[in-house]
Amino acid sequence: MTAKPRILIVEDESGIADTLQYVLSTDGFSPVWASTAHDTIAQFSAEPPALVVLDVGLPDLNGFELFRRLQGLPGGSHVPMLFLTARSDEIDRVVGLELGADDYIAKPFSPRELVARVRTILRRSARLAASSATATVPAVPTPASNPAIWALDEERYQIRFYGKLLELSRYEYGVLRLLVQKPGRVYTRDELLLQVWGGDNDSFDRTVDAHIKTLRAKLKAVAPTLEPIRTLRGTGYALNEELPATAA
Repeated sequence: MTAKPRILIVEDESGIADTLQYVLSTDGFSPVWASTAHDTIAQFSAEPPALVVLDVGLPDLNGFELFRRLQGLPGGSHVPMLFLTARSDEIDRVVGLELGADDYIAKPFSPRELVARVRTILRRSARLAASSATATVPAVPTPASNPAIWALDEERYQIRFYGKLLELSRYEYGVLRLLVQKPGRVYTRDELLLQVWGGDNDSFDRTVDAHIKTLRAKLKAVAPTLEPIRTLRGTGYALNEELPATAA
């Protein structure tokens, strides 16, 4: 028998947590509940779940900061996370996206809608993992780009830029992996959504742009004077083919 996907619910309101546990369990999942950041980290460390439903407004730690800490735990960067919050301002949605969240749903919400989003995220994550697992590109380096500049290790979900290992979220890795494999090839936003998110990420219209922004910041930390990702206005994004052999 296939094990039920374990869903970690991080929510300090017991009524909401009870409702989520009920709808998730009746829909074929195995939900567990943590009401504090401390309990969340302990449960996550003991057994990384298939997905985390993470409330932003926790009593002992901001949900965004907890997200960062979970991402830093072993296996954390590959666990999908959905933010649950009473705040629906665009700035909060964008912050969640830029951190690498998979989705964002504001209270009050339909429990059935949340379950549907959980299923969508898990399908998307499975496709991304399968895509990386079946890729024909070997580990370091990639033949399509200069190995002194880019080195892609698909077995470890890692990319090096000028020899420095980049700390990437799951979707940052997916976007950069595509660009690195075909330098100069222009990818539209729709193509990136289809190939990295599976084409069903309807929650945010700024998903691709937010991830490109965080990727650029991480690349600039390695090579401050260079622009590795080009923007073609009205079209999409491409990897710069004319980077120097060294970052200096």
